[in-house]
Amino acid sequence: MAVYQGARRRGFELPRPTLDLDGPPLLGRRRRDTTGSLLRARRPTRVGAILASILVAFTLAFLSLSQSVRVAATSYDIVRLTSEYERLDARRQDLRSDLNRLGAEPAIRKLGLDSGLGQLDAPLIVQAR
Repeated sequence: MAVYQGARRRGFELPRPTLDLDGPPLLGRRRRDTTGSLLRARRPTRVGAILASILVAFTLAFLSLSQSVRVAATSYDIVRLTSEYERLDARRQDLRSDLNRLGAEPAIRKLGLDSGLGQLDAPLIVQAR
């Protein structure tokens, strides 16, 4: 099985670099790792702190917005239910006044006569056999 070796020279090997351990690493000081690349000593970056503060601010703003939307929806429901109650109360009063007006005998007689009904004749008495 053939393995691609790329541009690597045959028989030539680079020496592996070692860590530069001259003392404690200082901020911004560079040192070499085992692969030979330069490393920067780790230091806290401001980018992470800024991103974290943006995330916290966004979360707080989102929670505040959701609470205000919930309060607005509740207020809307209260107004809607109050107007519905007032409408039903007015309808109830109209029906009660209609019952009081139409419940009396003269009003019922007048409604019957207006709709084409007449007065009853004398009752017929049927003899039992």
